[in-house]
Amino acid sequence: MARILAVALLCSVYMSQVRSQEAILHLSDGTSDKEYCVAYNSLWTNLSESLGGANEYVLVNLMSSVLCNSSGLSPGTLNGKAVVVMRGECEFIQKAIIAQELGAAAVLIASKKPVVIPSANQSDYLKVKILLVLMRYEDILDAQEIFPGGMTVRLYAPAVPLFDLSILVMLAIAVFTVAMGGYWSGASEREKLSTTLAAGGGGGGGRADSGDLAVYSPVKVIVFVAFMCVMLVLMYFFYKWLVYVIIAVFCLASAVALHSCLDTLLEKIGCGHGSFSCQGRAFSVRSLLLAAVCITVAVLWGVYRNEDRWVWILQDLLGIAFCINFMKTITVSNYKICVILLGLLLLYDVFFVFITPFLTPNGESIMVQVALGSDSTGEKLPVVMRVPRFSVSTLNPCGMQFSILGYGDLIVPGLLVSYCHRFDVWTNSPRKIYYISCTIAYLMGMIVTFAVMILSRMGQPALLYLVPFTLLTSAAVACRRREMRSFWSGTRTGYEVLDSSREPLLQG
Repeated sequence: MARILAVALLCSVYMSQVRSQEAILHLSDGTSDKEYCVAYNSLWTNLSESLGGANEYVLVNLMSSVLCNSSGLSPGTLNGKAVVVMRGECEFIQKAIIAQELGAAAVLIASKKPVVIPSANQSDYLKVKILLVLMRYEDILDAQEIFPGGMTVRLYAPAVPLFDLSILVMLAIAVFTVAMGGYWSGASEREKLSTTLAAGGGGGGGRADSGDLAVYSPVKVIVFVAFMCVMLVLMYFFYKWLVYVIIAVFCLASAVALHSCLDTLLEKIGCGHGSFSCQGRAFSVRSLLLAAVCITVAVLWGVYRNEDRWVWILQDLLGIAFCINFMKTITVSNYKICVILLGLLLLYDVFFVFITPFLTPNGESIMVQVALGSDSTGEKLPVVMRVPRFSVSTLNPCGMQFSILGYGDLIVPGLLVSYCHRFDVWTNSPRKIYYISCTIAYLMGMIVTFAVMILSRMGQPALLYLVPFTLLTSAAVACRRREMRSFWSGTRTGYEVLDSSREPLLQG
């Protein structure tokens, strides 16, 4: 199960750079007005940042038509006006071009399906000079009831502050998750090695990996990344079915991970087990209560996953537990494997984000389309940390807006941080120099990622910064300490010469 969810979640590496583009539709009949949320593409449609700067257009109702051809309409019919038509039967670009030929200044597409950002091939953007947005079908019906005598429209996209406090919260979540996952991995390795030494076993030649699944073969890494590519392509073509599989697996895996994290935490603070017997089998009261709590949290998230106001807290809690448990459970055996894994995932990220638009019919990025989700289901992959943007007004008709970060941006560099802590254990490093240095490098990489995002006003593929920061920093530490050969191959050089009577590994 861990392997399946790993593929699905690491397919979300690019998720942190995808953001929705929402605008406000202001409708009025001259005496009253009302606003609705619409979706637009900033590459296609330039909107004013304020209501006062937005042009006003009379709205023409053509909802009886999908406007895939101009039959029944003569040129100039829509001169200087906005028109609302139904979604379907042809591409957005075709509707926009026909409306433009009829003289329209804006086209509103009413959708009975979940609203998505309108997209087209890059070369098609230059053909359309009018405004184009998507809105909910229910909203235009509501507007017709409020303004039965007709209405005018204005479209604007309020400026979003470059910096929002949610970025700091997201940074704290990311660093905490990676640091705790790496720490737990090293602590588990220390415990396992000390148990081996106490039993009189030699440590030098045997494997003492703390995880349930150790990755030590370059061939397995290549096969794993290839499988991820296949999985992503399948998600692109069969999203509306596979998304529910991922949601179900996430609920199960995150509940197990949360139970593992909480059980370990209670064990460390000395909370007793308490047990009882039933039909000759012993059961831990603590484990059963934790299981009930964790299953309840996962089920609540599953039921209310599309409720924005509060369910993001549960998603982040489950996500933190999942990522921490993943970094403890899945281990890489040496730095060579880390380089191969992180390097291939970086290439995978670049290919499916920047190269696939040249290969798909509509110029779509496969990674972006999977991240945004299918317009037929309205479901999103549960593979991101979400924090509401504090600077966005709660009165905004578009509702809450979020800063997001994909789990892949935590797990991928987190595997390297975990390896660094285990290597500290293997070399009996009292200051945990590799672990601390790599964690700081991850922090700096995240800061650079957010800084570039703020300055460029565009989401960023975080791995472009995190992979070089963490790999180069850990390599520099190994070279400075003249341990590169051992670090590269994962050689255990510290504990094998220690006898069980000294047990220095137990001292932190």
